Amino acid sequence: MTAGEPGAVQDGSSKGGLRAALGGLTTRGRSFLAAGVAAAVCAYVLGQGDLLRVGLLLAVLPLVCVVVLYRTRYRVTGTRRLSPSRVPAGAEARVHLRMDNVSRLPTGLLMLQDRVPYVLGPRPRFVLDRVEAGGRREVSYRVRSDLRGRYPLGPLQLRLNDPFGMCELTRSFSAYDTLVVVPRTVPLPPLRLAGEASGYGDGRQRSLALAGEDDIIPRGYRHGDDLRRVHWRSTARYGELMVRREEQPQRARCTVLLDTRQVAYAGAGPDSAFEWAVSGAASALVHMLERGFAVRLLTDDGNAVPGEGSDGFAGSTQESAESAGLMLDTLAVVGHSDGGGLSRAHDVLRGSNEGLLIAFFGDLDEEQTSVAARMRQRAGAGVAFVLDSARWTGDTSPAGQAAPARAEERLRRLREAGWTAVPVPPGAELPALWQLAGQLRADTESAGSGGPTGFPGGWS
Repeated sequence: MTAGEPGAVQDGSSKGGLRAALGGLTTRGRSFLAAGVAAAVCAYVLGQGDLLRVGLLLAVLPLVCVVVLYRTRYRVTGTRRLSPSRVPAGAEARVHLRMDNVSRLPTGLLMLQDRVPYVLGPRPRFVLDRVEAGGRREVSYRVRSDLRGRYPLGPLQLRLNDPFGMCELTRSFSAYDTLVVVPRTVPLPPLRLAGEASGYGDGRQRSLALAGEDDIIPRGYRHGDDLRRVHWRSTARYGELMVRREEQPQRARCTVLLDTRQVAYAGAGPDSAFEWAVSGAASALVHMLERGFAVRLLTDDGNAVPGEGSDGFAGSTQESAESAGLMLDTLAVVGHSDGGGLSRAHDVLRGSNEGLLIAFFGDLDEEQTSVAARMRQRAGAGVAFVLDSARWTGDTSPAGQAAPARAEERLRRLREAGWTAVPVPPGAELPALWQLAGQLRADTESAGSGGPTGFPGGWS
């Protein structure tokens, strides 16, 4: 992606005019000016004409440099390109800068500086030699962040100096780019679990099987339709050419639910429980999209991504990459919600059969455990990864020591409601927990227990 900063830099058009240029005097320039004024005063007091001439020379030199630098007419354009513009946390992106001299005069020595947030690293600075008329210079630097988010890059700045180092002026472009640092994702193992029900499982094979006889409701002929599909009886009835409508295969659905309640997590930073849950949700939705599922991301406050269209899920296979990017961009900036409950997410899930529900929960109290248990009733299958903040923060208080027993009780209630509930210890690897969830589900199915099944065909 190229974010152009096409505005030319003209050194005579900075805000503040000549007064701002005087503010650009360097330490050397201010020293010369002060020495010149002091020498002129001493020459006046002592009546020394030679000293007065020296003082005037010292005082005038930095002022002349300010005026010359202020009136310099450089016209320079800058372009920034990110490669790539979306990176996972901990990965590097390269920023390419190009400066073009679009004037008929060569430039002097230029110092190029790009403004970047502190978390991306030190501010990059480059010294550019004389750029000939119509010439260009290209430089690049790398940025990296362990924290997800959206970070602005720019505006680009040019620092101009006179040959004597008396004055330094800074000119800025107006445009900037945005680097999106998304959560880390890890590849997950494909799983195949037993059971049959509609709406989930071996999605692509089941979708093909569902595509049977053509829909008996015809539609109007469109340019390019196969004439062999003309429905002559409807054509005679409506007086226009009608064709048989082909049934569209259904895609298996999956909802990834992320619990963002502030009361459900303790600690902060890249290794916190909340960041693990965000990274886990990102890995799960990318994995399910790659397996051919129609996926949406849902948070505890009821917001769904990619959107509330006809069904709120990602569309066709061609849109999977775009949908994944949209959901990852949302996870890049997701924060804690102010609400304290899961009721709004439950209301969204109550609207229709969701197929597979993959949830990442923080701490659950008695009330929220009941709400989470009811969520399972509207899903073909439910897999819950539950994080216990007391274990993640190493709480050794009496309340922290009693937390494991309460967490185990919450897991038991979720399993009784039909969830495949997996506890997440500190530093756990999601692929191993994913495999464990698949084994737990397979054991439950083989034992013929575990609450309502309705689990259609497999988990892959």
